[in-house]
Formats: sequence, structure tokens, C-alpha cells
Amino acid sequence: MTGSSVPPRPGVKEDRVDHMTRVELTWIEKRIEHWIRFGNVAEEQVLDRKRRVVGFAPGSIFAFVRWAANDYGTIISRIDIVSAVEPGAPYQTLPFVRPGGDILLKITGWPKVERVLQTIDAIEALGIDPADAAPDYWRHVHSRLIVGHEPRGYSRAQHHAWRLRQRSQQ
Repeated sequence: MTGSSVPPRPGVKEDRVDHMTRVELTWIEKRIEHWIRFGNVAEEQVLDRKRRVVGFAPGSIFAFVRWAANDYGTIISRIDIVSAVEPGAPYQTLPFVRPGGDILLKITGWPKVERVLQTIDAIEALGIDPADAAPDYWRHVHSRLIVGHEPRGYSRAQHHAWRLRQRSQQ
């Protein structure tokens, strides 16, 4: 029971599922490619061979990459790093993300998107899941790249400090 006198509908999971942030993914080779670069997918629904919807639990962080082209070349390259929001919390809207989320990083243009992907690779090379990196670090990367500067690298010491801060807030 979810706290009301009405039983849940058949086929509907626990109440937490209703609070998922869902992302619509499409893959049409060399035309539209939307994918998740990192993040802990809590649920997945396959719509057909080219489309699926993935869900993220509140508080989880994920990277959503969008690329599209037409007959003349690339028309969009974009990466967003988003924190799935808690129910009732304010959020920003984002195409293909429902209801939206706390956007930590929003980068467009292939050279900058590629730089973010390299940053993600560098974090993974440290043995750290980018979904567990400090949200403030993703904001730092966004701010630096937007103005054409190189972001500082993420370190194990920085990650350790972030984890300690998280534990002290619990």
C-alpha cells in the first residue's frame, strides 16, 4: 500500500517508481543517437528496436548525450549531466527527460562535448564511477568549458573529501 486507501494498479511497482526521472533514448544509426554515457539505470522499458526509456532514482546522476545529423552533416552535439530530483523539488526541464532534473552541466558543440567525454574517461581511469563524482565538479567543468578554459582534473583526494561531506550530512 502506498499510504492511501486505494490499492496500487496492477503492474505498477512501488511508489518510488512514480518518482523516477525518465529519459527517452533513440538510436537511428548516423541520424539520431541519444544515449546514456554514465549513470545507474534503475528501470528500462524497450519500446522498439530503436527506442527505449530508462529511469533514474531520485538523487542519482547521469550523463545524457544527444547527437543528430542530416544529409549535410551534424546538426546537434550535446551532453547534459543531470541529477534526478526528489519528488516536489524544483527542477529544470530538458528535452527527452521527464519531468526534468538539476542540470549540473550543459555543453553543446562537438569539440566541447568531446572534452567532457574525455573528462569522464579520466575520472573512470581513477577507478571512480562518474555518477559518484561530486556534483560541484560537474558544475566546475561546465563553467570552465563555457568560457573556453580547461577544467581542473578530478582527483581521488577531491572524491574522498566529497564522500566524507556526504556522510556527515546523513
